[in-house]
Amino acid sequence: MARDRFTPEFDPDCGDFPLTSARQDIVIGRWQGLRELLRATGPDWLSRGHRVRMLAQACAGSSTVESWLAAEPHNGDALVLRAATETARAFNLAIAAGRGVPIDQRRVDAAVMACLQASEAFLDDPTPWISLISVARLYPAGVRRQELGRWWDELHGRDPYSVEGHLQVLHYYSARWHGSNGLMYDFARDAAGVAPPGSALPVLVQYARVEEYRTATDAAEDRRTSVGLGQHWKNDGAISDVRRTWQRWIVGRADHSVTPGELRDLNYLTHAACHAGLAEVAVPLLQLLDRRGTRTPWSYTGEPEQEFTKWRKEFRVRA
Repeated sequence: MARDRFTPEFDPDCGDFPLTSARQDIVIGRWQGLRELLRATGPDWLSRGHRVRMLAQACAGSSTVESWLAAEPHNGDALVLRAATETARAFNLAIAAGRGVPIDQRRVDAAVMACLQASEAFLDDPTPWISLISVARLYPAGVRRQELGRWWDELHGRDPYSVEGHLQVLHYYSARWHGSNGLMYDFARDAAGVAPPGSALPVLVQYARVEEYRTATDAAEDRRTSVGLGQHWKNDGAISDVRRTWQRWIVGRADHSVTPGELRDLNYLTHAACHAGLAEVAVPLLQLLDRRGTRTPWSYTGEPEQEFTKWRKEFRVRA
């Protein structure tokens, strides 16, 4: 029998080649490539958000963004990237400290101030508000409801169907942070309910289901001893949610192409369809993905490459 040579590609930039080139500049401390990339991106908020997030992760361990700001202290793109970078640095510290260990609040405050400064420098950009809502999770008690609501209004007014913006609020409302599973699902379903046909927003429900799974497995000593997870992906509600997202997002979109900024969302829906056993949804999604995997959410249920390959074999999707 011929060996299956299919191997998924886990490109962190999701096939965004100009982004990959700019990230390589960070390694040598060259900030000009970042300026050129963000200037060329313009007000395409989906692409801009994806690029800023990935650049920020790369800049978090270097001084490239500070070098850019030293040369151009009033550049709006530089200030937006600095805000996202400070947010990434704060989360890196939180991860290093360990779950449940608070980090220095002054570091979180500094990230918040960077976000607010960026929002004033680039008034139309929703990206600083996404960073702001994200870093709000790191306050031990969260932020006041009125404050979070004001930040959300600013974001929503600029990009009402931002999946990343909604996702940061969903994380904030999750049981692992400052809410509950019920509050998280309510937010996800409310957002999905008002999304126009072809919008990826309904996939928030799949993000919520993964978040619930992570909370449950984190609470268990071992995944094998997790109670009540046998039907987590296959219960009637989960199956209905997958079908609804598929219909409203993929089927409801005239053009079935997926941009780099949506690739992670598509992986979440595909993961859910596979675990729900919905071949009629999983097969076309796997074909649409081809080799373009993202490590999450596959890493939450196994080794990503093995998971991705296993389901293609399960549903007999050809390379």
